[in-house]
Amino acid sequence: MRRHRNVKIVATLGPASSDYDTIRALFEAGADVFRMNMSHGTHDEQRERHALVRRVEKDMERPIAILADLQGPKLRCGVFSAGAADIEEGQEFRFDLDETPGESHRVCLPHPEIFAALKPGSTLLVNDGKLRLKVRDCGEDFANCVVEVGGTISDRKGVNVPDVVLPLAALSDKDRADLEFACQLGVDWLALSFVQRAADVEEARDLAKGRAAILSKIEKPAAVDAFEAILEASDGIMVARGDLGVELPVHAVPPIQKRLIQLCRRAGKPVIVATQMLESMIESPMPTRAEVSDVANAIYDGTDAVMLSAESAAGQYPVEAVSTMNAVAIEVEHDQTYLDQVDAHRVATRSGVADGIVAAAREIAETTDIKAICCFTQSGTTALLTARERPRVPILALTPLRGTARRLCLTWGTNCFVTPDEVLRFKAAVVSAARAARSAGFATEDDQIVVTAGVPFNVPGTTNILRVAPCDERQIFATDQE
Repeated sequence: MRRHRNVKIVATLGPASSDYDTIRALFEAGADVFRMNMSHGTHDEQRERHALVRRVEKDMERPIAILADLQGPKLRCGVFSAGAADIEEGQEFRFDLDETPGESHRVCLPHPEIFAALKPGSTLLVNDGKLRLKVRDCGEDFANCVVEVGGTISDRKGVNVPDVVLPLAALSDKDRADLEFACQLGVDWLALSFVQRAADVEEARDLAKGRAAILSKIEKPAAVDAFEAILEASDGIMVARGDLGVELPVHAVPPIQKRLIQLCRRAGKPVIVATQMLESMIESPMPTRAEVSDVANAIYDGTDAVMLSAESAAGQYPVEAVSTMNAVAIEVEHDQTYLDQVDAHRVATRSGVADGIVAAAREIAETTDIKAICCFTQSGTTALLTARERPRVPILALTPLRGTARRLCLTWGTNCFVTPDEVLRFKAAVVSAARAARSAGFATEDDQIVVTAGVPFNVPGTTNILRVAPCDERQIFATDQE
């Protein structure tokens, strides 16, 4: 099934999308990656969803990626004697470690690590930033605050601390258990929440032991500040705009989104733009014009993927939401403005032979009548480098490793194929590429393709050969001098 776009679509599974027919319909509508949100549902429910995706994958004969999104530590206040309390602008309010139910002047904040990091002048946000308090003075077990934005504070509302780096690991005990479960299940990507520093990513990588790629969610100001180190330590990035928009002024998020996308592209690592992209489609079969523009702008920015959360997990119109994203992507990618921006943001990176090969492949494909760039890859690196070039012809990523094919489903423009293990010589690779291009409808026997690979085969990081080849196997054999 050929996609007529390059950007990928991530669809979250949940109560509205937990049966075979719906998951298959989501895939057919355009979903390339399925996200399992480990914040909701039991392990048994997640295991069943994973099995259904793999069943769809088998029936559709196309690799599908599965992303397990870890919850991360949740910071919440305690309970109130009346269930809630109203606090007003200008009044004093105290957070402490006393577990006594709260009143209008105080409540328990059962996180000593927060008090350890706070300083006078620090900001505390409650209930997704609806309430804002400024720390006046604090100690190891309390923080006396002045209310800057008041309202109702109720039991166990979330608390954000935007302007300090908290001495918290990105992985809670629940996350560690979920990570091991997801890796044993066989997911392709792990999304790591609450990332503040590169060391958080390394901890997750040590636990994953190579069983899944690590994707860091950027949802805290500290992560934005340390982004380049986090990017280097990660296999991919998610711009989680919901939490980011709580902890930063909302007007700061769009330029951050653009900057992070460009840095990811320069590094050749996939990036997802997420949160509230088609929020109204949870209850409506049609999106708002502003939401369509939001999705389109992320694509214009050059993102690898756009993501649906509650729209596909719990909404009334999950398939329609995916179809809408698919239609927006196709429309944007046919716009000359998009093509001009893709070219304008291309960064010349020539640090090795592989960089030169993929750059040459793009230039050849765009200056001659080439239908596709076919890259043989073991680790996925060649396909990632090719995608970084953003060629105007399709990318066919061919690999003998199903895990590599699945992980590449998140990468811009890649159409993934699992090849037989016996592809050991370049002539066989060219034949395999020609067959894949024809069978998937990218080329006919009268067309030409570019093939890149590394010789010797099956050795990661050895991309060193490029060939312009016909799609007619008779011509391949007639002209090959092996």
